[in-house]
Amino acid sequence: MSVFASTIETLAAFTADTVRALSASRNEPEWMLQKRLDAFAIYEQLPMPGRSDEEWRRTDLRRLKLERFRIETAAQSEAMSLDAIMGGAQHQLQFGSADQRSGITVLSDHGTVWHESAPLPEGVVYCDLTTAVSQHPDLVREYFMTQAVPADFGKFQALHAALWQTGTFLYVPAGVTVDLPFRTFALQQGVGTSMFMHSLVVVEEKAEAFFVDAFQSATADDASFTSEVVELFLKDDAKLRYVQVQDWGRHVWNFMTQRAILGKDAELKSLEVTLGSRFTKNSIGSHLRGENALAEMLGIFFGDQKQFFDHHTWQLHESPYATSDLEFKGALKEGARSVYSGLIKVEEGAQKTDAFQQNRNLVLDRTSRADSIPNLEIAANDVRCTHGATVSQVEEEHIFYLQARGIPRTEAQKLVVEGFFRPVIDRIPVEEIQDFLQEAIARKVGY
Repeated sequence: MSVFASTIETLAAFTADTVRALSASRNEPEWMLQKRLDAFAIYEQLPMPGRSDEEWRRTDLRRLKLERFRIETAAQSEAMSLDAIMGGAQHQLQFGSADQRSGITVLSDHGTVWHESAPLPEGVVYCDLTTAVSQHPDLVREYFMTQAVPADFGKFQALHAALWQTGTFLYVPAGVTVDLPFRTFALQQGVGTSMFMHSLVVVEEKAEAFFVDAFQSATADDASFTSEVVELFLKDDAKLRYVQVQDWGRHVWNFMTQRAILGKDAELKSLEVTLGSRFTKNSIGSHLRGENALAEMLGIFFGDQKQFFDHHTWQLHESPYATSDLEFKGALKEGARSVYSGLIKVEEGAQKTDAFQQNRNLVLDRTSRADSIPNLEIAANDVRCTHGATVSQVEEEHIFYLQARGIPRTEAQKLVVEGFFRPVIDRIPVEEIQDFLQEAIARKVGY
């Protein structure tokens, strides 16, 4: 299947009429329209986050003007090859040949522009989210913004629930293993537009899957807005590897919320890579609700040219004997700024919890700044919870040592930065992703 929008309808700013028009353009059932309108009512009721809110205390939204952004939706379509659609994407994970993936979905400002999948095991559902609403309504109604990220989670999440445009749905039934990755590429092409994308993944008992989200756009003069919500459901003894790579243009205001719910003996291994955008606010959480659940949460970010990255993470332990292991590493240069705040929260009954949280920051010049705030909230008395945070500059002695051996300064700095990120990269058992990260780091350093 190949679809590319040729006639685009532009909708006004964020209003209830826009919600109705967006739903009508997709021929959605009444229940989805009502869900959208209910969410928009919540959005209008909730105040804009401000410096008095702890999570937003170091985040400045004064330059964000939501009324300036438009929404686009496709009215007609024409055939176009996948190579042509992806031709403008640069510095992104390769989508690979058909035998290297289980499926691929390409999203744009106005909806889904490409979707295909290999022959899948019986019961596996992989489709764009609009198709899922019409063909698998019971599953969507059960999981879509009801448990992991409900519409009342916050103002931006409510706006997302009201105006989501496109996304991907993956359902893996009990006992089924799908080894090759499912890949979603979001390509923002409009200027001054907004893009609301949603990833919904449900992995049933004793099932396994691998899912990749990649977001990319060229840099434009006018600001754009992007909103991503990722909901991951791992039932008992399920396994999921999730990778997200964000490389938006430097004109993008980006808001991303990711929540995973883990059942008994479930295993989540996630990686978040943040490279692009003008402004990024990421909220990433794992809810370990079943005994012996495991959540490995890795993150890499590299900011330059006055980019602002704000990461908030949650490791929420609700049952005993569960393990969470978080490691986020970031580098900054050229006046970039980062904020990291992480919380390990252990409920009263979650005895024998083993939780680790680490945030390391490398500042490459005197104009950049990193803030790191790790937190513990423990209500059980038989746990092992540790956290650590560092902010440091590149040691000139290390650079001098390499230069003394004939290595140019830029290459020496690149080697130091690569060495800083290497412990996280080595924990990713996917060669393609490792190679991509090495190239992205070299590009950021300027080598």
